[in-house]
Amino acid sequence: MKVLFASAECVPFFKTGGLGDVAGALPKELSKKGMEMSVVLPYFTKMPDLYKKQCEDLVEFSVEVGWRHQYCGIKRLILQEVTYYFIDNLYYFDRDNLYGYSDDNERFAFFSLAIIKMLEKIELIPDVIHVNDFHTAMVPFLLKESKQSVEKYTSIKTILTIHNIEFQGAYAKEVLSDLFGLEPERFNENSTYFRDGINYLKTGIVYADRINTVSPTYAEEIKTAEFGFGLDEVLREKQEKLSGIVNGIDYEMNDPETDKLISANFSSTNLIGKKQDKQALQQRLKLPVKPDIPLIAIVSRLTNQKGFQLLVDKLNELLQQDVQLILLGTGENDIEQTLKEFARRYPEKFSANILFDVSLAQWIYAGADLFLMPSVTEPCGLSQMIAMRYGTLPVVHEIGGLKDTVRPYKPVAKTGTGFSFTRFNSECFMETLLEAIEVYEQDQQTWRSLMKVAMETDFSWEKSGQLYLELYKLVVYETS
Repeated sequence: MKVLFASAECVPFFKTGGLGDVAGALPKELSKKGMEMSVVLPYFTKMPDLYKKQCEDLVEFSVEVGWRHQYCGIKRLILQEVTYYFIDNLYYFDRDNLYGYSDDNERFAFFSLAIIKMLEKIELIPDVIHVNDFHTAMVPFLLKESKQSVEKYTSIKTILTIHNIEFQGAYAKEVLSDLFGLEPERFNENSTYFRDGINYLKTGIVYADRINTVSPTYAEEIKTAEFGFGLDEVLREKQEKLSGIVNGIDYEMNDPETDKLISANFSSTNLIGKKQDKQALQQRLKLPVKPDIPLIAIVSRLTNQKGFQLLVDKLNELLQQDVQLILLGTGENDIEQTLKEFARRYPEKFSANILFDVSLAQWIYAGADLFLMPSVTEPCGLSQMIAMRYGTLPVVHEIGGLKDTVRPYKPVAKTGTGFSFTRFNSECFMETLLEAIEVYEQDQQTWRSLMKVAMETDFSWEKSGQLYLELYKLVVYETS
């Protein structure tokens, strides 16, 4: 089976978030399972020279973006048995950042149109095109529009994965004619129309053969008004083709037994190295070396969406406990300043690291005892799974992928892989965190048991990849 995976970002070339991790890991895993995988990406000039030098030029042609005739070059790179195609255009992709520009509507219209034209130019007719988020969500629509003129496209099936429904590509209705060259009658409630404008993601939901998102719980949540960000109605209408698959994590990069970034290696059956990692982390961040107090960690973007209002509300109360808290991340200025002030007031208990540091993140995952992730919403989340892989038990809001990946602690049975709360308020958050601290302080035997189960839970892409393989087969055979 041939699959073309279309994404706006991909590790190791360029990324801003979880989409880049998925685009980097999933095609490689599916290739191992015998799929013929290719990935199509923008040729962002910020890509490291290491990979630019490996690209070969395949073909050049013109893409009609409405009335514009834009240059398009196709480059190819083969890495770990996956073929990567890069769509080159300096006007659209020679930027400092991947997103966030006033012409993003045009940039990703060009990208989607170029993907369709590329298929014929390089003679690639996949069985499935797997598009991701609003950047490529117009591809299923354009593909069906192209079927009348390109007979080869008739057999291609499409899957749309929604990684975060908050980002939809909503623009003025004139975009349909101005960028896609389509007549106004294509603007209707059953296709592109949404709130008197055009919505790329909504169009993909309507036209894709299957819709997928990054956890089963999130697939249910986005069908509600609370979490659907206006698209809940169309998702309820299309719910028969909607499903959820939890993302995996990179087991080679995140392996406590082999991780070269951390101070000492360890495993679920030999935790001596984790104690050494805790001590090394305390020393690195100039906290008192206290092996027996709970070391609580956060690695996150500092935004209210990540639940930081709960932490700020209870931070003074938390720091009255015999604990240490380590934070790593950047985000909203007011949150950063508040956390810095608390760190100044409690220098022996709280280390606030307002920066991005991959090495320090691994030290934190390995050395901490508890990991806080009280997100308002969380489509999937990767940090909680990485933390569990390193025996650091998460405290999470029971939402989206957090609900699907963290089994809450049961006091009577003394089972679970972390601690969770259902009502999003600071009292419930603090109550759950204090429960976790109590188990750590009063029952180390149970704590080690929870750690062992968490570390041995399978969050690999091998498992998630198999579910995607089954989804590809389903969409090909059920609609053929």
